[in-house]
Amino acid sequence: MAALNDDGILRRLEDDRGLLARVNAAEQVADVLRTRILEGLLSPGTRLSEHSISTALGISRNTLREAFRLLSHERLLVHQAHRGVFVRDVTAEDARRLYQVRRVIEGAAIREVATASDAALAAIDAVERECAEAAAEGLWRETGSANMRFHLAVTDLAGNPRMTEIMRGVLAEVRLMYHIFDDRERFQKPYVPLNRQVCDLLLARRGEEAERAMLDYLRRAEAQIVEEYARLGTGPEG
Repeated sequence: MAALNDDGILRRLEDDRGLLARVNAAEQVADVLRTRILEGLLSPGTRLSEHSISTALGISRNTLREAFRLLSHERLLVHQAHRGVFVRDVTAEDARRLYQVRRVIEGAAIREVATASDAALAAIDAVERECAEAAAEGLWRETGSANMRFHLAVTDLAGNPRMTEIMRGVLAEVRLMYHIFDDRERFQKPYVPLNRQVCDLLLARRGEEAERAMLDYLRRAEAQIVEEYARLGTGPEG
């Protein structure tokens, strides 16, 4: 079972204090924790101590409990009676459903590339380069985080904050699946050049080709994850 690391996770959460404001505090706390899940800092099975996190963020336990409730509704956390709140484990069936959602959202966003702003395309290019640089240095957790930002930037092509908000939650769930791979390089390395392929097609505003490339990419990733669950013997429901 994973546990909070006082010298790592809690220190990062202390740094997040400045992101919080008085208005909608629980939603902002939820956003901080969601981001840390998206970055891979909080892994499946991690028990989230109310005392440690509320102290690190400088917030009340009531605010934190409301944030936990919001993230439980998003299927990122789970409450276990008499044990506490934990980062949720994701199943093979979750993978299938999440990747179906991703194909719909990312495909729709890519179809907007013809009218997307140059700034939106530049953002995709910049984060793709971050992903490639992290991979070149063998920093696979950082590669995964940059990959999440790449797909968020692709979603931003639609210019629809609601789509981006939905995708942020979807990708946080997807990131929880990365932890089934003991060898992160084996899982993540093949997708680094595919990011570049999609990026180049988007920069050229070749939307139909970019959409086909992205859909093939997502189907490949889904198949790899489901296969890994099967290899581990978790079955279709995890």
